[in-house]
Amino acid sequence: MERTTDRLVARLAERLRDGVADFVPLVSEELPVITIGEWMGLPAADFPLLRALTHDQVFTQELLPSPSQLMISDNATRTLHEYFSALVRDRRRSPGDDPVSQWLRIWDELEPDRDRADEAVYYLALLVVLAALETTSTLLSTMAWLIAGHPRQMGWLRAHPQDIPGAVEEVLRYDPPIHVVTRVAGDDMRLADIDVRKDETVHLMLAAANHDPAQYADPHIFDIRRKVSHLSFGGGIHYCVGAPLARMEAAALLTSLLRRLPGLRLHRPPEWAPRVAFRRLTTLQVADTAHERVPHQAGPRD
Repeated sequence: MERTTDRLVARLAERLRDGVADFVPLVSEELPVITIGEWMGLPAADFPLLRALTHDQVFTQELLPSPSQLMISDNATRTLHEYFSALVRDRRRSPGDDPVSQWLRIWDELEPDRDRADEAVYYLALLVVLAALETTSTLLSTMAWLIAGHPRQMGWLRAHPQDIPGAVEEVLRYDPPIHVVTRVAGDDMRLADIDVRKDETVHLMLAAANHDPAQYADPHIFDIRRKVSHLSFGGGIHYCVGAPLARMEAAALLTSLLRRLPGLRLHRPPEWAPRVAFRRLTTLQVADTAHERVPHQAGPRD
């Protein structure tokens, strides 16, 4: 993963020699799919398809999706089902040392019904890819946006690389990849002085919780030296299984950016997809002051 990170940052640096570059397609959308795809033994030629399908499928988890968004999500879900069902069949016929083959061997020991074992591995493989791509890409883009938009804090991190993990946590708190999660109440309960009835849908605003002034001093300020905890990875039985990998990718990328591109700056404010629950930066134009004098754009407060 670190080799991949350095290669992607080197490619970004080369593009920046000619001026402005878009960080999203060059780096943040590449690193997660390469990391998880190579680990699972997926063909590199399939990576663009998996990225596109993941972007479309996530609409079904949006807050109040439109009928057209649900149609897009349904079409993507069908294609993903075909892809990962074929993957499980292929690994069943020709097992190897990859995780999918290992999961099949494990489930065969636990589940005598071959079809049910295959179904369990299908869902696991699908979950791993969906979870690894969309939210991690957003985390990496958001981190680049915030760090490049705060040059003094970027300078601090270059001088204090031991603070990089803490900076990643502050990015997760300040603007998490998922702003809203939805749950259905299993029983009648009272939540934050609000009565919730069994089977009612509850939308939990994670991003708002991460900016709760009762929990954080000056929560609207991005501060990499903040000693922070947050709810961006959920909690309890719903805690994100990929949280350690997401943190590892973010720390590796930030380390490489600080070393290879100390003059990284925002060229213009980023653009976001029209979503509420699942954040996604679609464009992040950056420049390198080592090659081009770029005025500091109005971004997050320094």
